[in-house]
Amino acid sequence: MKITVIGGGPGGLYFSILTKKAMPHCQIDVYERNKADDSFGFGVVFSDETLGEFLTRDTQSYELIRSKFAYWDDIIVARDGENVNVAGNGFCGCSRKTLLQLLQQRCREEGVNLHFEQNVDDLTQFKDSDVIVACDGIGSAIRTEFATDFGTKVELQKNRFVWLGSTKPLDAFTYFFRTTPYGTIVAHTYQYEAGMSTWIFECSDETWKNIGFEVENEATTVEKLTEIFKEELDGHPLITNKSHWRQFPHVTNEKWHHNNIVLLGDAKATAHYSIGSGTKLAMECAIALSDAIVDNQNDVQTAFLQYEKARRNRVEMIQYAAKVSLDWFEHMDRHIQHPFYQFAFGVMTRAKKVTYENLAIRDASFTDKVLTEFNTINKTENKATPAAFTPFTLREMTLQNRIVMSPMGQYSAENGLVNDWHFSHYTTRALGGVGLILAEMTAVSETGRITLGCAGIYTKKQAVNWNRITDFIHQNTQTKIGIQLGHSGRKGGAKKPWEGAHPLEQQWELLSASAIPFKEGMAVPKEMNLTDMNQIVSEFVQATKNADEAGFDMIELQAHHGFLLASFLSPLTNIRTDEFGGNIENRLKFPIRVFTEMRNVFPQSKPMSVRISASDWAENGISDDDVIAIAEAFKNAGADIISVSTGNTVANQKPQTGRMWQTPFSDMIRNSVHVPTITAGYIQDIDQINTIILNGRADLVSLGRPLLIDPNFVRNAQAYEGFQPTDIPKQYMAGTSHLYPLKTSERKMMEGMKKALKPESHKKS
Repeated sequence: MKITVIGGGPGGLYFSILTKKAMPHCQIDVYERNKADDSFGFGVVFSDETLGEFLTRDTQSYELIRSKFAYWDDIIVARDGENVNVAGNGFCGCSRKTLLQLLQQRCREEGVNLHFEQNVDDLTQFKDSDVIVACDGIGSAIRTEFATDFGTKVELQKNRFVWLGSTKPLDAFTYFFRTTPYGTIVAHTYQYEAGMSTWIFECSDETWKNIGFEVENEATTVEKLTEIFKEELDGHPLITNKSHWRQFPHVTNEKWHHNNIVLLGDAKATAHYSIGSGTKLAMECAIALSDAIVDNQNDVQTAFLQYEKARRNRVEMIQYAAKVSLDWFEHMDRHIQHPFYQFAFGVMTRAKKVTYENLAIRDASFTDKVLTEFNTINKTENKATPAAFTPFTLREMTLQNRIVMSPMGQYSAENGLVNDWHFSHYTTRALGGVGLILAEMTAVSETGRITLGCAGIYTKKQAVNWNRITDFIHQNTQTKIGIQLGHSGRKGGAKKPWEGAHPLEQQWELLSASAIPFKEGMAVPKEMNLTDMNQIVSEFVQATKNADEAGFDMIELQAHHGFLLASFLSPLTNIRTDEFGGNIENRLKFPIRVFTEMRNVFPQSKPMSVRISASDWAENGISDDDVIAIAEAFKNAGADIISVSTGNTVANQKPQTGRMWQTPFSDMIRNSVHVPTITAGYIQDIDQINTIILNGRADLVSLGRPLLIDPNFVRNAQAYEGFQPTDIPKQYMAGTSHLYPLKTSERKMMEGMKKALKPESHKKS
């Protein structure tokens, strides 16, 4: 077999070493456009996990790298002179130039042919090659030539960054944050060999322009950064190496191979440096590609498919985590306002993989500082109280904890009347210790229902049935209960979800901001006129009065997921040309009118929430600026908290789901508009809840499906955390003698597993 490798970076070299070792008979040629001792950038970073992989694949490479790296166990977060250490992380830094030299040495030892100062711009010279590995970097000429075949997408990210070095010694990987009159700047720094450290400076484009940086003016860059970070540099110089300001290119490819060409390294996929180096990703993919070719020496197409199958999910997961991490850095100016330990906690947990519990296992002294600061600010008497179980007050309503039951449709009402099913559903969750129950979307009129099974509160009888539930909860628990009032709009007249959610045979007239059906096969709604609007306002006002009489502690207005009021807010569902269409101010007019009229008749002592969709997950949908304007408008109208959801506006949405996937939107609203928020979205356990709250991404966390199947989720979580609540019914108290030891044992077992799975340290003894 003849293999040609275009690009002599770490990925291409490591692939060549492994493949030549496994198949000594094959010919491998590496072509690199630069000189053997050229290197752009300064150091690279590896984790203990990655080093462990290197050890098992090529001991000689591992020992060479290990002999040259600088190891650290701590991460330091520093902001304007304050700093905190977080132990137990396990990383090493190595000079990129040294790494290349060591891998070149191993290539020669194995018999790989290295060709330097060879700029390849014509692949026809390699027509006799069985495999061409394109690992020629972010700007890959080969990938660009066949971009259509690979399905290449390159998306420039917002922030600006520049890669520099320094002689400043560093004891740990350190994030230095500096607030300036122009905005926030961060330096990602680490030592990679004696007397040399990497300094990657990053800031928003606005900050970059305000300071007066220029892309290729290294002298000005060094002068300005040296002044801003003079305390951190402590007299040490910044060193350049083609240190031009850039915007990070997020590279993806729908296919990783075309004919006999296969992509590797940054040519294939990039991951932002804030979660680790692209070098790590390239070398891990080099291992998989080598394995695939060795396994399928006579069938390269099968080899390529095996390579992609083995790595695509992992690469996409890393890229997703990297984008989440990058998003955090793109909004540093938002996060910098947090108290210091909360800010540092946000840095450590920004990519969502690391949680409060992970950090407590690594370094409990750090998480103790974070929790103590949070509880001190929130005036919690016991400073060790888990964040989820601290009280939270809105107007005169104080919640015993910060866990909320989401409004989840039960579709079990008859003529809008709730019944024993609803009584059992809500009261068991209240007995289970939920801080706040938000009852399912409850229609303000008969034609405002989504299905025939939807609850209503447009008649006195319906209010009386609801009152039976609220009375029991108030008399027997400390849980508060709110109700979500809404109107189905163009999504009404549907069958129940378990019946297929198709349109009813006898649909009523549907209303919406514009005459656009939700999806094919559904009725075209009527575009609302002023008479319709007046009628809807009166229905919401009457429902609000009924909700108060029914004993609800709070009302949430439904303005999300494409229902009636939400249809006015999104440009995808509102194409009106009158005063209620066009810019966001016009699109807000009717929803704000509804809310204001409701607020006027609801007791001032009771809080009100609004649930909105902060993204349509569709092209030309609602923008971040729109969302901020919406949140500000409702806040100014008297909303006490914003419940932040996303999507379900249009049928062709493409949401990006995952753990805690909607929290960035809650973060944006909470910390830009300065209004409390409720977040939701694939939040599964108490550790995630604590992490979200301590991060400052939300004030309350709303659970849906976890509470559907487990009404005692909160009780189990309290036992797991060792927290003793005051609201366990006396009839159930005896059960704690069983539950608490069980959950304590489960937690110890879980923490033991996490410690056992932690990669072995590769620090030189």
